[in-house]
Parts: sequence; structure tokens; C-alpha cells
Amino acid sequence: MAQDDPKTLVSTEWLATHLKNPDLRVLDATWVMPGVELDPIAGYNDAHIPGARFFDIDGISDHRSELPHMVPPVEKFMSRMRAMGVGDGHQVVVYDQQGVRSAPRVWWLFKLMGQSNVAVLDGGLPKWLAEGREVEDLPPMIRDRHMTVRRQNHLVKDVTQVSAASKLGDYEIIDARSAGRFSGTEDEPREGLRGGHIPNSKSVPFTDLIGKDETLKSPDALRAVFEAAGVDLSKPAITTCGSGITAAVLSLALERIGKTDHAVYDGSWTEWGAFATLPVETGEA
Repeated sequence: MAQDDPKTLVSTEWLATHLKNPDLRVLDATWVMPGVELDPIAGYNDAHIPGARFFDIDGISDHRSELPHMVPPVEKFMSRMRAMGVGDGHQVVVYDQQGVRSAPRVWWLFKLMGQSNVAVLDGGLPKWLAEGREVEDLPPMIRDRHMTVRRQNHLVKDVTQVSAASKLGDYEIIDARSAGRFSGTEDEPREGLRGGHIPNSKSVPFTDLIGKDETLKSPDALRAVFEAAGVDLSKPAITTCGSGITAAVLSLALERIGKTDHAVYDGSWTEWGAFATLPVETGEA
């Protein structure tokens, strides 16, 4: 069982104990790639943790960008959270229907917006259900609450910053995609993207950080995974993936081992792999 930390990761037991706390807000942040046979909203409507709201990662994003689910403008995030009844003074717990996949993205997004009292549910809905815990299909009672946002710009990087980091080597760029996608031997799920990886990046598939029961590995085991991949943990880190979702699994893992100097490359491979002017490396890490 994970060591409970309301700022990073909490267990199903912790959530069950605190579920009736009036200042707790639970969010289902399930997201899947197009074509995957799982309808996140239908799944939420069918069964969710009592009181949970659905956080639409694609909906609560910057629709001015051609890239998927980019960070929303501050004003949009604030208004959507107010409409969901999530605001100042709340402890937020985020889960997803697959385990630990997309929930860390929303954990990171709250951190980016200056919210510190937010944690991912370790093991997500699968573990909650496996333990026979309560679910419901009722919509939650919503009461508006204002949220004060102070965007933490150091937690996100754009393509120009990542390009500089790749050339200078002053950051460790860590890629959460599969080893096959990193090496270019496996096709990208999105059409039009080149295979391979950002030069000088390291491969740490996010699945290597998760145990058989869909829970995040222990801090010692997480550290060992990063070190085995050749990641220099003394350098600040930039996490990346296909479109900025599972990169946040790496960010959560880094936070769990006490490393706080990390940022997400929001555009990730959907941006980098689409532009022929950006260099690409292939082959194993």
C-alpha cells in the first residue's frame, strides 16, 4: 500500500475513510485514445465513486490550439471548476477507470494552476471495485465555490524550451511512451507522425512504474526504474509522451521520490513528431 500523501497519492482505504468529508472533491478523469473501446462518460454514468464529478480532459482544454487537450486558459479552468463545485479549501482526489493512466494529468494540471491539495487515487477505479467498495450512478449535488488560481509556469514547457533542453543537455527529457514508439519500431497511433524520439531523451515507459495491481510502485522501486533507464536525477526533468497525458505519470512518480524540479512538455510527440524541421532520433535508448 502506498504511503498516503494528500498532495500526491492516496490509497483506496484513505479515500474510503475521508469520503464523507464535506471539503473532499473526487474527480473521475478517465481519458482514452480515439478508437479505444471504452466510453469514459458512459462508464462514469454507469458507476462512479460516490460524489465524484467527471473531469473532461478534452473539454477542459485550450480549443484555440490544433493540438489535443492542451492546457486551458486560466479563466476557463476557473470557470469550469466553479461550475463543478471545486474551489478553494477543497481536498481533491483524482482517479480514472483504468488504474493510473490519465488521472495524473489532472493532478498535474491542478498543480500548474497553483492548487496543492490534490492527489491521485492509487489503483484507480479498478482497485476500488476489486475491494467491493461503494459506487453510485447518481449525479453529484453541486454548489459553486470560487477557486483562486496562481499559474506555476515552471511546471510546463513548450517546444522551443524542449528544443533548447535537447541541444544543451541541461535537463533530462524523459519519454513515457512504449519502448517501440521511442525507438521508432512501433507505429504511432496518430496519423502523420514520424517515429522515434526527441534527441538526448531517455525512455521510461509509464507502464514500468505501475505494479500488477495497477498501483504505483514504491518510491524506492520508482527511483530504481529511473536510474536503470540512465536518468540523471540530479538534473531538472522534462516529461513527455504522446500528447501530454501519461507524461504526468512520470511527473507523479518523480514527485513521489522527492524530486520537485520537473515539468511536462504539453505538446509532446503529437507536436514534435509532426514537424519535419525538428530533429528525431531512432533506435533503442
